[in-house]
Parts: sequence; C-alpha cells; structure tokens
Amino acid sequence: MNELASYLSGEWQRGTGKGAELCDPSTEAVLATVSTEGLDLAKALTFAREKGGPALRAMTFAQRGEMVRTLSKAIYEKRDELIGLAIANGGNTRSDAKFDIDGATGTLAYYADLGKELGDTQVLVDGDAIQLGRSARLFGSHVYTPRHGVAVHVNAFNFPAWGLAEKAAVALLAGMPVFCKPATSTGLVAHRIAEIMVESGALPAGAFSFLAGGVGTLTSHLEGQDVLAFTGGSSTGRTLRALEAVVARAVRINVEADSLNAAVFGPEVEIGSDLENLFTADVVRDMQQKTGQKCTAIRRVYVPRGRLAEIADLLAERLRRIKVGVPSRDDVGMGPLSTKTQLRDVREGARKIAEIAKLVHGSIDTVEALGREGDKGFFMSPLLFSHDSPSASDVIHNHEVFGPCATVMPYDGTGEDAARLVAAGGGGLVTSVYSDDAAFQKSCVLGIAPFHGRVTIGTSKVASQALPPGMVLPQLIHGGPGRAGGGEELGGRRGLAFYMQRTALQGDRAVLEAIAGKR
Repeated sequence: MNELASYLSGEWQRGTGKGAELCDPSTEAVLATVSTEGLDLAKALTFAREKGGPALRAMTFAQRGEMVRTLSKAIYEKRDELIGLAIANGGNTRSDAKFDIDGATGTLAYYADLGKELGDTQVLVDGDAIQLGRSARLFGSHVYTPRHGVAVHVNAFNFPAWGLAEKAAVALLAGMPVFCKPATSTGLVAHRIAEIMVESGALPAGAFSFLAGGVGTLTSHLEGQDVLAFTGGSSTGRTLRALEAVVARAVRINVEADSLNAAVFGPEVEIGSDLENLFTADVVRDMQQKTGQKCTAIRRVYVPRGRLAEIADLLAERLRRIKVGVPSRDDVGMGPLSTKTQLRDVREGARKIAEIAKLVHGSIDTVEALGREGDKGFFMSPLLFSHDSPSASDVIHNHEVFGPCATVMPYDGTGEDAARLVAAGGGGLVTSVYSDDAAFQKSCVLGIAPFHGRVTIGTSKVASQALPPGMVLPQLIHGGPGRAGGGEELGGRRGLAFYMQRTALQGDRAVLEAIAGKR
C-alpha cells in the first residue's frame, strides 16, 4: 500500500497510526493511505520561519521569479504522469485533468514573468511619493515588504494542482515560505507535485513544506507574522476565522468559500446567434467540467420571463449529449464525483431544490455510467432544474449544490431585476452577463458588481475569443464578498499584498528612494 509522506523541516516524514484512505472514485479501490499523527508541526513551522523566510527575503523579485519559473517547468515535464493520477484519484476526465494541471503551470509561469518585471529589488513601492514639507526634501511613501512568517495554505479537493500552485506562486514571489496542506481525498496529485518541486532543487531549505493528511495541530501554532489562506466550505471558513491564533494574534486570513455563481441571458439575444451559443456552451461546460465541482461553476441561470421553457429545453438538449462514466475512457465526457460524501451531499442538495423546482434533465438517484463495475463509483447525472417563481428565500439562493447541478429561473427582462436576483445569492465569485444591449449591460453589471469579485460580459464581438467565466486568471483577482468568503487572491501584483506588510515611510526623499531600491 502506498503510504504518503509529508515534507517537513527539510525532510520527508510519515505519520503514525492507521491513517486516512485515498480512493479511486470510479471503483472505490483504495490507492493510498496517509496520516499526520505524531508529526511535529510546531517544529516544521519554526524551521520554515527561521530557514525559509530569510533565504527568500534575501532574494530579489527577479530571482524569486526564476525560482518559480523552474517549478513551472518541472511540473510541466511530469504533465502526463500527473494527468494519470488525476484520472485515478480525482475522477477527472483527461480534459478536466489538463485544465487543472495546465492552470497550475500557467499561473506559476505568469508570476515568474511578474518577478522579472519587478526586477532586482526586494521592496514593492505602493504609489507615488508624497511631499510632506515645504521643500522637496521631506517626503513620505508606502512600501510593501515580506512578512516574517509562514504562508499556510489549506486547499480544496477539486483543484489539487491549480489550488496549490496559485497560492504558492504568489507567496514565494512575495518572499514568504509556503506550508501547503491539500485536501486529503484527492491528495495524490498534490503529493506528486510536492515531490517534483522538492526534486527540482529550486527551493531554498524551509521555503516549502507539505502536510499530507489531516490538519492536526497546525493552526494552533500560527503566530502574528503568519498568514492563513483557505479554500473550501463556508462552515470550515467560519471555524478558521474564530481560531484563537487568528483572533488573539491577528493572523492575517483569506477565505474562499461557497459561491452561487450565476449566468444572465440578455432579453434581446436570439436563439442560434453566436452570443446564445456562447451562453449555452458556458453553462453546459460549467455543469460538466470537473463534474460541476468548481468554485466558479454556474449554479443559477436567469432568463427573460416568457423564455424559461425555451432556454431550459435548449440547455437540456445539450446536456443529453454528455456521457457519464469511468473517466479513463475516451468516450466519456464526465467522470464521478470525488468522494462518497460529495455524492451524498449533492443528492441531498438536489432533493431540496426538487421540492420547489421542476427537474427537466437528469436523475437524482440513478445514472447510466459507461464502464462502471456494478454499483461501484460515485457517479452522478447532470441535473437541470427549472423554477418559475424565484425569491431570495429559496434554497436555490441559499445553498450551493457542489456538483453538476444548475437551475434556470426567470427575471422581468430588466437589468435591475436580474441584478436583484443574482444579489440574492449573498455574494459570489463570478457572474456572467450575455447581452449586446448597452443599457442592459450597464444596469445589470453595475447592480451585480458590489456582490461579486468578478463579472464577465459576453457580447457578439468577443464571442469567438471569450474565455469561460469558470476560468480563474492570474491577471485578475479571484475571490468574492459575503458567502464567497470575503477574500481576494491573485490579480497580478495585487496578490502579493496579502503576503507583505504595507508600511508608510517618511523622511529624506533620497533615503526613502535608496531603501526602496530606486537609486
């Protein structure tokens, strides 16, 4: 049996005890076990602070960027191996696996380029210097410098590669050592990436740590200069925010949690147009890709009243083409959910929606899965619901079904009403608006924006080159208010701020410029 190890204090270590099991979600066969029992996590954090932190802070942005570039290349070289692990342990189709792994290497490469752009300095200047006195001598300025702690990353199960890389890329470039704790259930991909990163030789001692298995006592050892970034369920996010270390020591925390993302179909969009095809493709892709297990997936679809049945039928027709089954098969378009718990939760959530909405495609309890062995595996049919009288109190606006499930609902045809219904979700990561009508675009987008971290606008002119709303881009921020966790990641150089301290400096302008590396 493959027993996964953690990389702590500069060496691979295995925990004691029975440990948790990692399974193939298509067959339920056990692939590996993992345990954190008996591991000295306090010592590992101290090692990262005392060894990794000073080594990274001694490097310039350009040097850290080249380090991150080496990691990107090393992971890409093992791409096919990682795809195989994602199929086996994550239930991913090959396309889903590539999406995750290429997202990881692409994000690392982007931040490597940013490091080159920031150049041979160790200080990030925030804005222009400000004259404080009567002469041009006394000035003030704001600068960012790396925090003297550890960046603890607690990642979700759905993107074991991308989730690890997007957080690590930003933290390492900012100059903070990374302590990665991936979700256990799909940990094979993250574990192999950790091995690849260590084997690359690019990381100074203590710059990277990896905890395979449960979180154990990790969070109880956090200190004031540490940061904690979490992606996962809102209930866990609330627990982390209330930790004694977070409250008493003001540990900086970023949470990305549940999100009832939406798509709005403009009132003037015609069936068969390029814009309709973009909308339909985006909704169906988000239901199918990663079996709907994406934090950015579309859960709510709003269409003009009077077109509800028409659009629901259009989407259902596309969904009928999806073949569910063992993801290693070439003819399968959607694999299983990642765990038995996920399958149970998706079914329970879907049943709650079925109490108020009509199921227009799929089955909650049964599915015909290609290549399935008996009743093994955590397979699920794509589920499309139609609800003709939505209100803010509906379960659809209050509970995320984290799987291949979406609900089509009507709005009155105005941007204001569409925005009102979207906002009923309580805050999200991304909503997409499909329209060529300038007035509708403005009213809808401005009504949605305060409740979301990102809004994508699909028009006929960009339909041929538009990026899917579910794709997280390193150039733009990722996160959202309210239900989505209130956090913010990525966004180019904006992402560095979470791992750095902004400080106001005031004094002789020449001294300030010398400290900032401007002269």
